[in-house]
Formats: sequence, C-alpha cells, structure tokens
Amino acid sequence: MKSLNHISKRLALSYIVDWIVIIGIAAVGAGFWKRTPNHRPFSPVDPDISFPYVEHEKISTALLVTIALIIPAIVTAVVSLVFTPGPGVAQGTPTSRIWRMKLWEWNTAWMGLALGLATTFFFTEGLKNLIGRPRPDLLSRCNLDPATVQQYALGGEGSQLPLWNLLISSTACRQPSVSKLNDGFASFPSGHSSFSWAGMFYLTLFLCSKFSVTIPYLLPYRYISSTRDLKGDNHDPVDGASDTAKREDFASTQGAPLPPRKQAAAPPTYLFILPIVCISIPTYVASTRFSDFRHHGFDIIFGALMGTTISYITFRMYHLPIRRGAGWSWGPRSASKAWGKSIGTQGYTDESGLVTKRRDLEAGNGPSNSALASSNEP
Repeated sequence: MKSLNHISKRLALSYIVDWIVIIGIAAVGAGFWKRTPNHRPFSPVDPDISFPYVEHEKISTALLVTIALIIPAIVTAVVSLVFTPGPGVAQGTPTSRIWRMKLWEWNTAWMGLALGLATTFFFTEGLKNLIGRPRPDLLSRCNLDPATVQQYALGGEGSQLPLWNLLISSTACRQPSVSKLNDGFASFPSGHSSFSWAGMFYLTLFLCSKFSVTIPYLLPYRYISSTRDLKGDNHDPVDGASDTAKREDFASTQGAPLPPRKQAAAPPTYLFILPIVCISIPTYVASTRFSDFRHHGFDIIFGALMGTTISYITFRMYHLPIRRGAGWSWGPRSASKAWGKSIGTQGYTDESGLVTKRRDLEAGNGPSNSALASSNEP
C-alpha cells in the first residue's frame, strides 16, 4: 500500500485533465450561447407568442448564476471541510489523513457540480440554437408592420392567405436590436429552469447524503431473519434501556440480523428543511419564466427534467448511494487505471478492492462509516 504522503503524479494529472474536460464542455456551451439561433417561422396572429415584453426579469442572469453555481459551490465546500469526516472516523487518526479526506470530498463535490452544470449548459444552449422556438413575447419584440406583413409570407401562395393561416419569417420584424430579436427565438428549453434545477437538485442530493436525509428502508428480504426470530420483539414503540440491550444481544448472536422494525428509523424532521429549501428555490426560478412571459410551459418543464436528470447522473458518478454510502463520495481511481482500463478488467479501482466490497454486499453487510472513511483517501 502506498504511503499516505505519496500521491501518484499520474493519478493527479488525470484528475487535472478531468477538470480541463469539464471546462471544455462549458466553453462549447458558451460558444452555442453566442451563436445566432434558428428563426422558426411564426404566425403574426398567434396568441401564444403575443404576450408583452417584460423589460426587467424577476431572476436576472447574474442572480441565476449565484443560485445555481455560487451558492451550491460554497455550501458543498463548507460541508466537505467542516463536517467531514465526522465522528465515525477512529480516534487517533492523523491530521494529515483527515485533511486528505476533507480535500478529496471537496474535490468530488465540486467535480460533480461542475460537470452537471457544464453538461446542462451545453445541451440547453445547443437545443436553443437547433430548434429556435419563438418565445411567448416574440411579437412584442418583433414590432411588425401590419401593412406589409403579407410580403414576408412563406411558402407557395402564402401571400394570398388570410392572416390566421399565414406563416412569416423574422425578416418582417422591425426590431433594431439584433440581440433582442435573436433572443426571442430561444424559448426551448428554459435555461433558467434547467440551470437552477441542475445546481440546486445536486445540492439537495449532496446534503441528503451528508446528513442522511433519506426514507428508512429494509435490507433485502433474504438478509432478514425468519418470523420465528421476531417472537422476542414486544413491538413497544418506545425503546427503553433494557430493550436496547436486548437488541444489541440479538444483533450480536451468531451474526443474526435485527428485526425489520429496528433496522432503520426516520431522520429528525428539521433535517427535511434542507431539501425543501433547495427544491423551493428552482421551483420559484422556473415559475418566474412563465410569469415573465419568457417561456412556454413545456419549455420550463423540459428544462427542469433535463437539469435534474443530468445532476442526478453526475452526483452518482462521484458519490455513493445516499442510503448505503454513509455520506461519502467514491474514492479515487487507482494509479494503474488513471487514464482508462482495458477490456476484461473490473472498474477503475484495484481488483481486490472490488471483490472485497462485492462479497460484503452479497453477505448483507453494508459499509460502515469508518470503513468507508479509511478506503476513501486519494
């Protein structure tokens, strides 16, 4: 086993490249954002795009970045540095080892957040340009001249059709601001919705993982003792000291599992404030895009689903399952697999570590906090 004071340069460089790739994804998204979107033909009498243009949005772009990026980055850094590794680590653990745990948790927290936001930005801006859907306030931005609108009709005998059957191009618009007009064709999907949900939903998962805010669950049925083992359980809803002692004796007798009702419990109710606040913020942000007439309903819903899906995937890439991971992130790749693995090998860590963990899981032994902490060092 390598020394605690030694970090493989090969491994460190691979994670630096990971950060460069994340920045690259965001840079491509920024390139999409600067490009002119497709201008989809529209009807000059379509009520769905006839809403007034709101000059001052409730949530500005700067405030959106604060909500989706800066706040989650600060909170995840503070939690990683202050609350990690927690009381589950053995006493006497060297300070250098504890700080390595803290810094690794901080790194994985930010990598998951950054990858989620960069990927969301990439897909959001790419789709906006490809689809070019008119915003609900497009006609207000466009500033059409009713007397000449039929001159810009598209398709065949379009100029002979009544207005309600007419589709025209954006060249009919008299809007002097090119950027304002182009932004009128960036309705799908909602960037405010996708970006806020990506950042805050990631923060929700992170806090639920660190502070064990989860729904109680039972071990798989095959790991639960038969009903004969439950005869000693008096089903008293209030466990006294004597019952606790019986529970400990029950659990330690030949490795017998606890009765189902004693295998888990609900977390303190005040902890649910964390996910409630985190979910409420992007919900409000998304709602303002509808009340400000910036997006159609489907644009907002799709953006929220995309943001949450991407953030869930990136969270799970760097963190253990909330129910089984005791609040830890995955450990680093092994130095030999820092840049990839060959076909026929398992995962990105040492084979022996994978086999040991798999056997533990198959035996029904969930990882303890101290065990995960000792194996979670870079």
